[in-house]
Amino acid sequence: MRIAAVPAGHPYAQHLLDPAAGPGDGIVLLPDPTPTGAADGQWWPPVMLEAEWIRANAHTFDLLHLHFGIESFTLPQLQAGLDALHTAGRPLVFTVHDLTNPQLVDQAPHLAQLDLLVPAADEIITLTAGAAALVGGRWGREAVVIEHPMLAAHATTPSAPGAAAKAPRTSLITIGVHLRDLRPNIDALGTVETLLDAVGVLRESGLDLAVIVDLNERVRDEDARRALRRRTADEPGVELREHPRLSDSELAEALSQVDVEVLPYRHGTHSGWLELCWDLGVAVAAPAVGFFGEQHGGQDEVAVFQPGSVPSMVQALLQLITPIEAAGAERRATLVRERSAWRAEQQRDIHRAHLAVYRRALAAVAV
Repeated sequence: MRIAAVPAGHPYAQHLLDPAAGPGDGIVLLPDPTPTGAADGQWWPPVMLEAEWIRANAHTFDLLHLHFGIESFTLPQLQAGLDALHTAGRPLVFTVHDLTNPQLVDQAPHLAQLDLLVPAADEIITLTAGAAALVGGRWGREAVVIEHPMLAAHATTPSAPGAAAKAPRTSLITIGVHLRDLRPNIDALGTVETLLDAVGVLRESGLDLAVIVDLNERVRDEDARRALRRRTADEPGVELREHPRLSDSELAEALSQVDVEVLPYRHGTHSGWLELCWDLGVAVAAPAVGFFGEQHGGQDEVAVFQPGSVPSMVQALLQLITPIEAAGAERRATLVRERSAWRAEQQRDIHRAHLAVYRRALAAVAV
């Protein structure tokens, strides 16, 4: 089955496929066309959504599966793409990853795009039951729930765990918050303020805690960067790291240096960052927005806090820190091994679930 996945090169799309699938169950993703003027390997803005590309290439794919990249298009452009798919007899499967767009402040354009795409798609997928209920309530569409696949590269799986996974446990517990380029949905200063106040409370109870605040060199909000520098300056046990954008392997290594990761989001739906942390054996404190808390349900995996609430942050961190303190030195390596094995089985299930959705969509347009 030939799938025009938008984008095919994203780790999410790549990890939907079971490499051991039999010939009758095989799925092939078309490579992303390189946009005009873009560097090799850059998929955005996604050419596969352009009506002209669809008309010229409909014979090369059976179905278009949309994941990301709609913010690059106007409503008329998206409608033209839908019309081209309909004319070519090619179904659309749409995975609703984001009910709010993390790249935008004003959500009205994104909601207008969802108002167009969700009713038009032949099949809808989303990642959690909560998101599926919201899709059903807003648009009257039944969304198939398929869990988020693994994101960690093979270098972090049991055959070659990261250096931090091998390191012996000390009494010091490190809490990280990665703010990246300060995109619109990141509440950088608010999250750091709440975290540092909560860490102060926990230190008074005798916990030995360190904090890493991680930031890209190139950011979208210089005022926020300056405020973060002021807030973290001369703060004992707190390190502000500023560096170029990390590669995937560098990011995995950086995350492996922390025991607990705090997600700094002011709005969102699902989190690939959370999934990467889970793959790496890193516990996650997530804000009570979107459906982050539904992605993994273990008490020592994800704890939810109310944004801006120090007591809530304290409770979330305690929930995650307690099993870390009780565990031995091999806890991280054991988690990575166990979760990698679970992900391998999950990948087979995810492949089969997508195959069923694709077959249903193809059967519907064949009628």
